[in-house]
Amino acid sequence: MKQYDISISREQMAGLLSEENVFGDMVREVINQVLQAQMSEHLGADKYERNDDRVGMRNGNRTRQLKTRVGTLVLTVPQTRDGSFSTDLFRKYQRNEQALVLSIMEMYVQGVSTRKVTEITEQLCGTSFSKSTVSQLCMELDMRVKAFAQRRLEVEYPVLMVDALYIKSRQADDRIISRGVFITTGINAKGYREIIGIDVMNSESTGTWVEAFNQLKARGLKGVRWVVSDAHEGLQQAIKQCFTGATWQRCQVHLMRNILGQCSTRHRAEVAAAVKLVLQAPDLVEARRRQAEFVERFAKSAPKAVACLEAGFEDAMAVMALPEKYRKRLRTTNMQERLNEEIRRRERVIRIFPNDDSALRLIGAMLAEQNEVWQERKYLDMDEFTEWATARTAACPDHDVVVRVD
Repeated sequence: MKQYDISISREQMAGLLSEENVFGDMVREVINQVLQAQMSEHLGADKYERNDDRVGMRNGNRTRQLKTRVGTLVLTVPQTRDGSFSTDLFRKYQRNEQALVLSIMEMYVQGVSTRKVTEITEQLCGTSFSKSTVSQLCMELDMRVKAFAQRRLEVEYPVLMVDALYIKSRQADDRIISRGVFITTGINAKGYREIIGIDVMNSESTGTWVEAFNQLKARGLKGVRWVVSDAHEGLQQAIKQCFTGATWQRCQVHLMRNILGQCSTRHRAEVAAAVKLVLQAPDLVEARRRQAEFVERFAKSAPKAVACLEAGFEDAMAVMALPEKYRKRLRTTNMQERLNEEIRRRERVIRIFPNDDSALRLIGAMLAEQNEVWQERKYLDMDEFTEWATARTAACPDHDVVVRVD
């Protein structure tokens, strides 16, 4: 990621602070300086600088509006004589903003808005949108989201993390129903994270998850060795059916929630501390010993919690088969939970999507942006994981890896 030095003098700051839209003016000043820095980088020379490496000449500026949550910013975009300068700053900055604005605008255009939605529209955009403008923006954004969501998966993804969240969507007959948004994240063979699946489904069942996984396979998904998810029965069955031989890791955070839901408030704190000791054991032998202590300690005071731990222990501790360096990150779906939180933060502004396309547009645009950010830094060094998977395959040639810890 490129970095630029931005400076604001005391006089400029005093002037900005005297304006009504202080934050908006500060953002405008920063972006204008970034645009000038990009132009200098493009030409190989600063403004008024003369050197032998210069590759072009400046030719004044033009104004352009950028609609943001702090209002409409009027920016000064530099130009070259040959028109060779371009910037992707607007595209990157506006993608998520545009998706959010479009979802709200659709509510307004389709007659399902409220006075509050209108106020939010003005705050976000500083202007109103006609139906034709909304339609044009929708088509442009839909194409980008579709290209991202349906792109060919060219490499192997040894690790998958899958989860679902629920949104409210208005249907053609004006009913408001709950819809499941299935999100699949893959960690590829080089150790980079990618969001590879986004699907809006009627419900979270074996059939719908199988459909989502089969679509991923049709796009080229291969090499799956490890799948992390919660213990939803339909999801479990779909993983077993679609990724035969891959190890299923039950999310330890979800298991903890399940266990705490099975004990009284009075015992919840001590049960949580004891379960944490079990899950954080250094090896499987020690984990079993701590599990036995947990059973003996809470057999009478929290029998349902004990039963829940016993039922989920083996799948939650599957991660102990991995080299130690991978256990912390591959034992939970915390990465997916953070994505869900970001989606929820935006979804709370809208509350009810006017249709499924609007939901896919907003969520898809946000995830596409996050996917770009993830490509800037490797998440895992996969060398030892590959060695582990190869050894497991050699030990059990009929499957990719062993399904359960011995």
